[in-house]
Amino acid sequence: MGKSVLLIEDEPNIIEAISFILSRDGWAVATHSNGHDAVGVVQDKLPDLVILDVMLPGKSGYDILRELRDLDATRNLPVLMLTARGQVKDREMAERAGASRFMTKPFSNAEVLEAVRELVQP
Repeated sequence: MGKSVLLIEDEPNIIEAISFILSRDGWAVATHSNGHDAVGVVQDKLPDLVILDVMLPGKSGYDILRELRDLDATRNLPVLMLTARGQVKDREMAERAGASRFMTKPFSNAEVLEAVRELVQP
């Protein structure tokens, strides 16, 4: 079975860019674009990795991440947080919520690929 990633992001250009980068590297990429039911989608798909935007319609990425960390099935799931706000307090909030890694927008294709590869070792 191939490596799978669930991208939870609401900006179409970022969805397209990350999907392209990861698909080209052999990842199966599923996408979701709202916070309302994101936890349920993660539970249904159980990907190898979640890339999670901080600011989503319906529920913040921090709240979603805290919920994922409270569930047995997703407690140790690697989660790469993405945000346009890269201040120290944002990074600290992500760490407290349980993020595996934190990346600010804009990011380079190489940065995303390197982070994903590091978070999901073969």
